[in-house]
Formats: sequence, C-alpha cells, structure tokens
Amino acid sequence: MKSRDLLRLLLLALLPLAAVLHYLHFAPVWVFVTGSIAVAVLADWIRQATEQVAAYAGPAIGGLLTVSFGTIAEVLLALFVLSKTGAEVVRAQITGSIIGTSLFGLGLAMLAGGLRFERQRFKRERAGLLASMLMLVVIALLLPAIFDLAAGARPELQRTLPISEEQLSLAVSVVLLLLYAANLVYTLITHRDVFSGAEEDGAHQASWSLSRSLTVLIVATLVTAFGADLVSDALQATAQTLRLPLLFLGVVPLALIGTSSDLIAAVVFGRQNRMDLVMSICLGSAIQAALVIAPVLVLASWTLGNPMTLVFSDPLYLFAIAGTAFIVNSITGDGETTWFEGLLLIGVYVLLALAFLFIGPS
Repeated sequence: MKSRDLLRLLLLALLPLAAVLHYLHFAPVWVFVTGSIAVAVLADWIRQATEQVAAYAGPAIGGLLTVSFGTIAEVLLALFVLSKTGAEVVRAQITGSIIGTSLFGLGLAMLAGGLRFERQRFKRERAGLLASMLMLVVIALLLPAIFDLAAGARPELQRTLPISEEQLSLAVSVVLLLLYAANLVYTLITHRDVFSGAEEDGAHQASWSLSRSLTVLIVATLVTAFGADLVSDALQATAQTLRLPLLFLGVVPLALIGTSSDLIAAVVFGRQNRMDLVMSICLGSAIQAALVIAPVLVLASWTLGNPMTLVFSDPLYLFAIAGTAFIVNSITGDGETTWFEGLLLIGVYVLLALAFLFIGPS
C-alpha cells in the first residue's frame, strides 16, 4: 500500500472519533475539527474513485461522471449546512469555493511549480474559455442581487412584480445548469480537439478494478454524508466558542474542506509543470461551484422545505467573486505563470479572508 493511501486510511479514523465526541457531548470545536479533516480525506477518496471509474467510461462519459461525483462531498456538506444553519452560510461557502480554488488553489500551484521552473506555460484557449465562464458567473450572481436591490428601492414594484426572488433564482439555476451542460458538450465532444491537451495531460490508465472503484465511490459518498452531518451540527457552536463570524467559517474552513482534494491535486500537478491540468482543476472547480453546485442547492432546497435564493445580499460576496474573475482574466491572458503571480493570488485570497473575518458576527 502506498504511503499516501496509508495516511488517508489513518486520517479516516478521525470520523469515528468525531462521532464518539459528538455522542459523548464533548466540545463541538473538536467534533468540527476531527469531522472536517475526515470529510476532506473522504473527498479525496471520492475524487480518486471517480477518476478510476471515468478511465473505464471514456472521455465524454468520464467527464460527465467527474462533474456529477467529483463535487459530491461539497454538495453534501452544503446540503446539511443549509438544513441546519441556513442559506446565508451556504452562499458564503459557495463564495469561498470560488475564491478558494481560483485564488488560493491556483496560487499555491503556481508558487509550488514556479519554485522549480522559471516559467510555466499553458494553453490559452482552454484557460480563456474558463476565464470567460467566470465572468458569466459574476453576471449570473449579480442579477438576483440587482433584482432584489431594485425591488427594495421601489416598494410599489413589489406588489406588481410577476416573479419572486425564489422564482427568479430557480430560473437562473436552470439556465446555469443548461449552460454548463452545453460547456461539457463543447469541450468534450464538438471541440474536443481544441481542448484535448488538458484532457490528455490528466488521462491515465485505471489502476483499480471497476467493482472496487464503484464500491469505494458509493461507500465514501455514504460515509461523507454522515461526516457532513456531524460537521454541520457543530458549526454554529464552534463559531460561538471561537468567537468567529459564522460567515467566515463558511467562506474559509467549510469551502476549503469541500475543495481540499482539488487543492492538493493542483499543487501536485503544479510541481510537475502540468499547468493545463492545474487550470482545468482550479478554474473548473470554481465554475462548478457557481454553475452546478449553487443551482443544484437551489433546486434541492425546495424539496427540503427551506427555499434558498441566489441573492448574495452582502456586497462583499459579489466584490470577492467579481475581483476573482477580473484577476483570473489578467493572469491567464499571456499563457504563462511565475511563482510571483502565484504569491499575488495567495495574497489577494488572504486579504479577502481577513475581510470576512472582520466583517463581524452573522
């Protein structure tokens, strides 16, 4: 057994420990910490199992599987947080996922790779498409907020509007999902030759049997749901104990837990000078958070009886997402990166994290 797999198995022991601490009514902070680490490890198991299944399915079906199951840990965590803490923390988690992978993850990969290579290059076509989709994310998330602002500024409109915030969020969610589906068709089928560089870079032969891959995927998903339940239970008490804003825990720890496997993979590939794959992982993960995870949560929230909207009422959310899209567009324009650009991205992420830390309790 590889040392990495052995370490991941040992870290999984933290999940039963978190359960024991929870049922024996220990301090929620310890439940949150141990459960979070276990969920992050499970997310990496899910990612690896998904890649193994995708290797059997081929590029097109494999890409669809990666989208469907690669973010399942993040979705499960957000669903439990939504049901127990509320939509505002989930919106904070979505914001954190976007800025975390685009700034922190990409920055770490650039820094790690830049310390080994003077300059690292990538295909501008793929990175340009991802950067353009990030701009679409900004527009899509701005629309419900502007709608809410306009309705609030003109109270007489609220009585005559043919659509509510919840209905607008549903409509936007459907459009976003359709656009992401079209992106999959574009990159994996109709224009696969243009974007094949990143796919071939990440292609590998399956080292697990199909039955083992499916078993790990199913079991890890079920266990992740249990871990996400523990973490979400301890979230609010942890914020009170540590005297931290609840939104800060959503933007930083929760978001990093859900995207931890992507962050680790990006750093590894950055050290290997595989920047096309790094761009696909980091920017693709951010886009999935906005175009897949957020719409899925909106649709699922209706079945939970706790409708969630896409109205990011705090302007700091929108500033963080818009600023991230602007920076990514600037970084990806020349088709190459250096370690200093990576450090700049990490610095911007730290500044945004500090802003959410000092925004005050929520």
